[in-house]
Amino acid sequence: MTNEQLAIDGRGRPSHKQLYHRLYVEIRQLGEEMGGLPRPAEAITVWKGIWHGEVHHSTAIEGNTLVQREVERLLEEGLAVGNRSLREYLEVKGYADAAEWVYGQVAPSGHPRTGPLITLADVRIIHHKAMAPVWEVVPHPEATDRERPGAYREREIRPFPDGMTPPSWPFVPGEMATWAEEANSLDPDSVTFPEHLAAVHCRFEQIHPFLDGNGRAGRLVLNLILIRLGYPPAIIYKLDRDRYIRALGRADAGEPGTLAALITRAILDTLYQHVIPAVAGPARLVPLAALATPDLKAPALRAAAARGRLQATRGPDGQWRSSRVWVKEYKASRWGRS
Repeated sequence: MTNEQLAIDGRGRPSHKQLYHRLYVEIRQLGEEMGGLPRPAEAITVWKGIWHGEVHHSTAIEGNTLVQREVERLLEEGLAVGNRSLREYLEVKGYADAAEWVYGQVAPSGHPRTGPLITLADVRIIHHKAMAPVWEVVPHPEATDRERPGAYREREIRPFPDGMTPPSWPFVPGEMATWAEEANSLDPDSVTFPEHLAAVHCRFEQIHPFLDGNGRAGRLVLNLILIRLGYPPAIIYKLDRDRYIRALGRADAGEPGTLAALITRAILDTLYQHVIPAVAGPARLVPLAALATPDLKAPALRAAAARGRLQATRGPDGQWRSSRVWVKEYKASRWGRS
């Protein structure tokens, strides 16, 4: 068996090209066969799970110490449980407000987007929502009134340890205008769309347009772009923090492939864990990753499919696909229960 076949079967690591193709196929099927992304008002539970995960992991990447349970209690009940600083609770609250606004940009199925994919006003709104709660109580010690949340920085930022050098502050408005043009030229039908997307995400972080909160704002902006294109948001997990930072460094050096692959996997994770299980009917064929459960994980399902014990078929991307009905039948035959 070739390496490519192993990767398609899920027993090897797929190439970047295979990942991009898999994402392309899955998003087309989501749109054409399942009605696209559900709107938050129509699928509250789906988006709540995504919301909790993104808020926790994205703030944790920046050093926030709230654990998942504490984030959920804060967002759902307004309770600041745990012995954390006020700043950390406000960081979570601000990010949650901004993410909720981003998720509200999901377009109704069958209604093509009009206007630009993203504007600089969108970027300012996101940064303001994410940073204002903290800023009102614990403002940046060096900020002027002109550098409040949603406003560009008016001071220099030192080069980062990995070599990334933000432009001098007078150039930020012009650089952001160019960035917006690049973002609006993204073509989701391109084979290399994930690499172009990664380059746009990296460029935002290179510019570092705000005095603080650029990492959080950058990931929220990335997800706004994805959602408006019909893709689920990408959640970069806190355990992948170092890998993410290294990938940004490689993209800064002109090699966006590693970052593109990381973002692609993050989108697919959201798709398989949250979206497809909610929108696919019990008889619809979906990737095995979307059918995995704590007691029957994807590798076990793949093995059962390969041996003919689980009824499954190959999809257009080479992945095994099955349905909840067939998995239920397999469980019954394996354990004598449904």
